Parts: sequence; C-alpha cells; structure tokens
Amino acid sequence: MTIEFGKALSARTTPIPGLILLDLPVHGDTRGWFKENWQREKMLAAGIDLPDFGPVQNNISFNDAVGTTRGIHAEPWDKYVSVATGRIFGAWVDLREGDTFGAVFTAELDASTAIFVPRGVGNSYQTLEPDTAYTYLVNDHWSPNATYTFLNLADETVSIDWPIPLDSVEISAKDLQHPRLGDVVPMAPAKILVTGANGQLGRALRSEFGDHPWIEYASRDDLDLASPDLDSARRWRDYRTIINTAAYTKVDAAETPEGRIEAWSANVTAVAALSRVATAHGITLVHISSDYVFDGTKGAPYTTSDPLSPLGVYAQTKAAGDAIVSVVPRHYIVRTSWVIGEGNNFVRTMVDLAERGINPRVVNDQVGRPTFASDIAASIRHLVESGAPYGVYNVTSVGEPAAWHEVAREVFRLTGYDPDRVTGVTTDEYHASSTVRISPRPRNSVLETTVLDITWQERLAQYLDSARG
Repeated sequence: MTIEFGKALSARTTPIPGLILLDLPVHGDTRGWFKENWQREKMLAAGIDLPDFGPVQNNISFNDAVGTTRGIHAEPWDKYVSVATGRIFGAWVDLREGDTFGAVFTAELDASTAIFVPRGVGNSYQTLEPDTAYTYLVNDHWSPNATYTFLNLADETVSIDWPIPLDSVEISAKDLQHPRLGDVVPMAPAKILVTGANGQLGRALRSEFGDHPWIEYASRDDLDLASPDLDSARRWRDYRTIINTAAYTKVDAAETPEGRIEAWSANVTAVAALSRVATAHGITLVHISSDYVFDGTKGAPYTTSDPLSPLGVYAQTKAAGDAIVSVVPRHYIVRTSWVIGEGNNFVRTMVDLAERGINPRVVNDQVGRPTFASDIAASIRHLVESGAPYGVYNVTSVGEPAAWHEVAREVFRLTGYDPDRVTGVTTDEYHASSTVRISPRPRNSVLETTVLDITWQERLAQYLDSARG
C-alpha cells in the first residue's frame, strides 16, 4: 500500500466518544518521507478538538510478521497511536461505563493516519505488512499495579471483521482467554476528589454526585492539604478532577493574628499545593471563589473579568487563591455569594429567631443574592461533565438584588411570621457595640450570573419547604 502524501491535517469522529481518527500530512519523494507526528499548535489551528493530554511516555511496538494480533486491552490512561512504518488494522471497543459501552470502530492505519484513544477504550492491532512498527504516546507511566480491562479478541458479539482470520495469525494464548463482552466489568471513570466534604458545599456535592467507588470525599482528617507530603499523598494520576471546597471562612476571626495564619494556610498555601498537583498531573481543579474578592464599590454587578479588589484578610486570601488557580491549565473558578446549605446559615438563624419570638436587627446596606449550595453543586457538575471552557464562572441565583434585611423579611413572610418584625440597620450600626475587630464587607456583592437562571426568591421558598418537609 502506498502512503498518500500531502493530505491536509484533519480529524474524523467515530461512534466512540473521544476516539478521534486523524489524517496527517506526510511529505515524501524518492528518498523517503517526513511527517510531524504530533503537532499541537497546528492541530488547534485546524480546529481539531483533541485534548492536550500531557504525554509522559513514548512506546514503540515492532511486529515482524504479517497477522500479528495484539488483543483488546483498555488501559487507565489516554494514548495517541501512529504508524512509523508498515500498516495495521485497528479495532477499538468502548469498555467504559455508559451508554456507548460495547460500541466498535475499526480502521486501517498507515503513516498518514493516527488515532487518539481515550482512557477505557479497548484497542487491538493486527499487522498487515511485515516489519511494521507503531508508536504511542501515553499520559501516564506504565505501572505493574495499573488496572486494565480486557475483552476476548474472538468475541462474536462485537462483530470485528478481522482482515486476517484469527485462526491463522499469531495471538497470545492469554488474549484468547479474556472475557466476552457480556462478562466484562466496565472501566470506571477516573477519580474525582472532593475536599472539605463535611462543609455546606461538600455535603451538597455528595448529594449531587452520590457515592461511587471513583468519587472520594475527604475531610481534613482524611487529607491534610497543608502537608508537605501532599504530592505523594495519593496516586494523583488516577484522578481527573479535584473539587476543592475546603476553606477558612471565619471572616472576622481572620483579622486576628491566629486567624490570619489559619486563613492564609487554608485559602492560599493549601490552594497553591493543590494547584501544583493539578498542574503536574493534568487534573482539572475546581476552586470556589467569593464575592469578597471585590470591594463592593462598583455600581453594577461584578463580571468574571473585573479586577480583584479585596478588603479584609479573608478577602485577600480568597483573591490570592483565585490568582494561583488561574494559572492551572485546567481550572474552573466558581465565584459565588451568600451561600445557604445544610447546617448553620443565615436562613436557619432567621427561622429560629422568628419561632422564638425574637425580632432581629439585620443590615440593610449590603446588597447581593443568596446562592444555595445545591445549585452550586449542580453547576459544578455541569461544568465538569459538559467539558465547558476553563475559566471563571459566576454562580448565583438571579432575581432582583436584595439587602440581608430584605432576605430576612422574606424568610419571615414565607414561614408565616410578620416581616415587619425585622428591623433594618446599617453595617456600622450593627457592629457599633462589637468588642472585636470586624472585617470590612463589600456593600455590593451582586455578581453577573453566568450559570444559574432561577431567582433567589424561588429557591428560598423551595429551601424552606424542604426544611419543613
């Protein structure tokens, strides 16, 4: 078979999600040929949606006999396969959990073609010419402890039309003993790690994602993010996403000497360590940001591109964390405000005061929108699973912005109490009698939402109904 010279760089989709067949330009004459086997810049310019998967190892498979067949193995890493010399027939079977489990794709590959094989897709190759060699880049180092998923080469249920019948080619006995498709245990997704799992958002993420072997929920007791041994605390190549909800959130306590140390440790040092891990291992890092990164002086909602202008210590640590995460190649910065979830929060406090007959004084000069932890969790899942572009996303409810005083009145009204029992006061009046140092608050916490489309009033009513139920 003669190699086709001068093809345009392009990609073809396949029935298996993420499995991409590429046509490569090969330049040749009577002396031989040359090709750029992996050229990331040109692939992007050609509009090829191929992930920058971060290869760390380059392997070569040489086969001296026609018909040598290597059978269907799904590895726990991504690989990019191309022919150096000769020609091969490739068969790929989706062995991942999901709707496309068992989907099959076959193609012939020569030096002018290559294929990107995502983690969990079984791949097998049969040589069609003598002295055939093919190379593959992989994004993890080979390990004897790696978990593979295998499929029997001769399984008639997957209907692979081998060019050379299997009964007349060289195959290892082991490959013929692997299970048929009906007995294959699908390969689970790469792991997701949720830190701060006992907090409001951590618990909401557990409800959103559920309990699965590939999702790990870690509290401080399970994983010390500030430990100098964090780099070796996990086999990080097994993880595809880290959702970091661990944070120091005691805004006023952060103004004390002890609180300052804790805030910088949790919100900056730990975030820097996770960012280093995510960058080194190609992990997507989801970072939770706050309206506090702004000083609240803008006369309009804050956008994802507004410059950060933090006021107090807590705000400064959150802004520093944002700056660090922004340089991680795969990151989502989820900026939110006035979070309401399980456990102690402003809404539950107002309900408790209403029921006990206490008439609260609530600030009326800090304006924003409440955001419910369950909505943040659902938004994070959407970003991660949809493959949304990396960057900053504002996640708050929509609706007319309100002061805390107005939110409190709405809580009283929805629970059947007189909203006029709530008295509005300024922030300075509220803290006038305080004997501790109070951190400055942004007066405008309104974010221009980029994800949610439900009003805070609707979600508040649903939240209170759920709490009563």
